[in-house]
Amino acid sequence: MREDVVEKLRGVVRDCVSKHLYSSAIFFADKVAAFTSDPADIYMQAQALFLGRHYRRAFHLLNASQIVLRDLRFRYLAAKCLEELKEWDQCLLMLGDAKVDEQGNVLDVKDFNVMYLDKEGEDREINISSAICFLRGKAYEALENHVQARQWYKAAIKADPLCYEALECLIDNHMLTCKEETDLLSSLQFGSEDGWLSSFYSCLIKKYEKENVVEAKFRQLEKENFDIIPSGPSFTRTLKNNTDLLVCKAEYYHQCGEYQKCFELTSVLLERDPFHSKCTLVHLGSAMELGHSNELYLLASSLVKDYPQKALSWYAVGCYYYCIKKYDQSRRYFSKATNLDGTFPPAWIGVGNAYAAQEEGDQAMSSFRTAARLFPGCHLPTLYIGMEYTRTHSFKLAEQFFMQAETVCSSDPLVYNELGVVAYHMKEYEKAEHWFKKTLSHVPSSISEMWEPTFVNLAHALRKLKKYNEAISYYEKALALSTRSLSTYAGLAYTYHLQDKFDAAVNCYHKALWLKPDDQFCTEMLTLALVDECHHNSVELRQSENVL
Repeated sequence: MREDVVEKLRGVVRDCVSKHLYSSAIFFADKVAAFTSDPADIYMQAQALFLGRHYRRAFHLLNASQIVLRDLRFRYLAAKCLEELKEWDQCLLMLGDAKVDEQGNVLDVKDFNVMYLDKEGEDREINISSAICFLRGKAYEALENHVQARQWYKAAIKADPLCYEALECLIDNHMLTCKEETDLLSSLQFGSEDGWLSSFYSCLIKKYEKENVVEAKFRQLEKENFDIIPSGPSFTRTLKNNTDLLVCKAEYYHQCGEYQKCFELTSVLLERDPFHSKCTLVHLGSAMELGHSNELYLLASSLVKDYPQKALSWYAVGCYYYCIKKYDQSRRYFSKATNLDGTFPPAWIGVGNAYAAQEEGDQAMSSFRTAARLFPGCHLPTLYIGMEYTRTHSFKLAEQFFMQAETVCSSDPLVYNELGVVAYHMKEYEKAEHWFKKTLSHVPSSISEMWEPTFVNLAHALRKLKKYNEAISYYEKALALSTRSLSTYAGLAYTYHLQDKFDAAVNCYHKALWLKPDDQFCTEMLTLALVDECHHNSVELRQSENVL
């Protein structure tokens, strides 16, 4: 057969693949390979079989060819077939022996000569070695060897920063601590035209940094016009309205406790792209915090209808039941999500929180410990274990777990708040003051009501240290965030009482009792304050009479 006819058939195969006519692609690719016996055409036939989900047949075709032993692309496609067949050990065997260190540097590589067989290859290709490293990582993760998986994912993104999937696995599965994520990003070698990608990746990693640092990252991406083709004519674009970038911003709002801003942003984004999974996850979190049970119900119903096999769908159902305080049903659906996808962090944390809400501490601990083992870069499971120990008054153990959480993520203010609570309970008031002030130093400038208890706790600690004026200033800051806190008015009243400012104390006791008329402490202290005020006034009266 003439070469021009064969080339035309190759074009037919590529067109069939682009139109998703895989049976037709397989038929014509088979004939081209039979005519030519060219390795490139055998590879094209194997690709058509793979896309048509004939994994076993594609693997047999590749494995029967001796080229698989000396060409990385053949080996990679054969390993992809084994991945789809869930034969993970064989997949690793096909990819060959290689070692990697903790930093993601590949050692003892014995790669064979690479033959680029795709005659219509793109100008910019992701390094085949990076793809192989990524596939090794997936295989090790499936075999629950999370240490090796983490190292190979790091190797993949280091081999080629364009291998976004490797970074996504590291971030979404919380395989790295905050510092490790930052160090990895700084070690990547970006091309001159990939400045925008470096900036974008910096927005993806954990967002517990200082507010001005995070905001600067977003401003850089939103305002800069990146020159996509530096050597060519001026051709600039901005990512200001990109959904992925705006989802990063929504995640930042959620972590800052600005749940209303987060919810409003994700609502707009889901109207634009209703099936964006990361946006959906952030939207669920903000809706839960705001108590929007109707929104959770509608979204969960839609997800279960469209994606019944996705963990996210059943996680959404669990969120709805958790929001309406039906914790048994909530736990059941969170557990279903973990069964569908054991590497879905929110579901494991959801199971633990559902148990904790029912004060079933042992089961909650078990879930949080599993999450801490599966997701070593996520500090939340360790933080929640500490909270459970605090609830059972095991303060020393709680402090140990909070310190572990602090080593994983040293910039989450909630960790320092819990350390302050534990120190307060152990009557270490100076240490409590230190931790509460450190908490507030990590809180964004736009402080939300969720941080009101921290101001109150700090004021309590300062009162214990007899720093009354400073304590009063923090009680007043707490009242600026919320005027319906019994603890704030009671603490402020007691501080005035200790300063012998009886009028102010009585006034605050009355405000506290207006919020909770049967509060025993405020009732008793109000009576005592009135008695002290009368005694104080009578003493002053006698002193004035003596003067006269």
